[in-house]
Amino acid sequence: MTDVQTDTTSSPAAEFEDAENQAPAIETAETDGAEAGAAGSHAEPTAGELDREGDIAADYIEELLDIADIDGDIDIDARNGRAYISVNAEDGTNLQLLSKPDTVAALQELTRLAVQNQTGGFSRLILDIAGSRDARQEELGELVARAIVRIEEGAAEAALPPMSSYERKLVHDIVSERGFVSNSRGEGRDRHTVITAA
Repeated sequence: MTDVQTDTTSSPAAEFEDAENQAPAIETAETDGAEAGAAGSHAEPTAGELDREGDIAADYIEELLDIADIDGDIDIDARNGRAYISVNAEDGTNLQLLSKPDTVAALQELTRLAVQNQTGGFSRLILDIAGSRDARQEELGELVARAIVRIEEGAAEAALPPMSSYERKLVHDIVSERGFVSNSRGEGRDRHTVITAA
C-alpha cells in the first residue's frame, strides 16, 4: 500500500466528529438526476473537477484503510457527472468488514465531506467497496420485481422504501427497462420511489 499525504483537517478522524450533523444536509441537498437538471441546483462538474474529486477521495480512503490496517486497491473513474471510487482486494482480506451497505453509505458520506472540505463544492461521488454496489443493484432489482408483481396482481401502485438519489436513479432505470413507470415522492430521508403501470 502506498503512503499518502493528506491534509489533517480532512482526515477520517476529523471528519467523523462532524459527520453525524452534516450528513443529513448532504442527503437533503441531493436530488434525482432529472430533478437536479431541471432545477439547475448543481452545475455539471468538469472532467478536471471530477479527477480532482477522485484524487482527494482516493487519498482519504487510502488513509482510512491504513488506519484500519486493511489492504485494498483503489480505482478511480468518472462517468455521468460523478466520480466513482472502487476499493477491491484479493480474496482472504478483511475488506469485507467495510462492505456492508450501511457501512459503505457512511463511508461515502464521510468521503464526500472530505472532498467538499478541500474543493468547496458539492460532491456526488459514489463509493463501492468489494462489489457492494453490484450486490445492492441486484437487491434493488429484486425489490422492483416484487413491486411489479403487486401491480400485476391489481395494486394501483407500489412504493419502495426510502433510499438515496443514486439508488432511486438505479430503480428508475430498472423500472423503465421493465416497461413500468416510476417517480420519486417525499422529502429528505423519506424520499422514495413509487412504481405504477405504464
